[in-house]
This record gives sequence, structure tokens and C-alpha cells, in this order.
Amino acid sequence: MKVTVHVDGGARGNPGPAAAAAVVRDAVAGALLDEATEVLGETTNNVAEYRALLLGLARARALGATEVEVVNDSELIAKQVNGEYKVKHEAMKALHAQALKALSAFERWSVRTVPRAQNADADALVNQALDATAL
Repeated sequence: MKVTVHVDGGARGNPGPAAAAAVVRDAVAGALLDEATEVLGETTNNVAEYRALLLGLARARALGATEVEVVNDSELIAKQVNGEYKVKHEAMKALHAQALKALSAFERWSVRTVPRAQNADADALVNQALDATAL
């Protein structure tokens, strides 16, 4: 089964209160299969983006996906995972390694970047999670 996973992470402040979100859809029909959020506490935006990627991959795997197309709005994360950028920050190296390990569990995978407007569902979930923790 092939799925498309829209992921987004965000921090209000950098670092600041952060959350991650994932929206999993059937890659053929586009039907919503799953969505999830995770409140992360205080962290950076880049860490939140990696945590969103890991959340999305875990949800896709739990649904039995064998192929995954990850869509996000973080060029840094996409280019690091695709090997175009090196991971220089120590705290990011462990998250990068976890992401590559999670991706290797799929028969096929891709990670690509889109403008934020094309990642609206995951972006909205991140903001809902952050708004709920601010109450």
C-alpha cells in the first residue's frame, strides 16, 4: 500500500513551545487514513520538523504502508534526508539517523518539499496542538 504523508513541525519561538503533526492519505484515492499530533515541549523548529517526519513515518508503518511519499514544507529536512545537505548540528544527527532508519523500513520512499499552502492540513494540526497547550 502506498501512502502520502504530509508532515509539519513548528515552534513558537526558536526554541519555544513546539508540536509535530502528520496527515496520512491513500496515495491513489486521496482518502484520509490517519492524522496525529504530538506536543513536544520546548524545542527548535528544525527538531519539530524532524519529529513530525518520524511521527508520520510511524503512523504510515502502523497502517501497513509499504511505500511512502513524505511531503513537508521544510527544505532543510528534505535536503538532509535526501543527502543533498550534510547534517552539521549535533542534536540533529540523531534525529536524521532515526529518520533514515524509519524510511529504510519501506520498500520505496521519497521526501519532497512544497510551499506551506500545499501542506495546509498538517500546518493546521500543528497550530491546533500549539493553541491547545497555550490555554
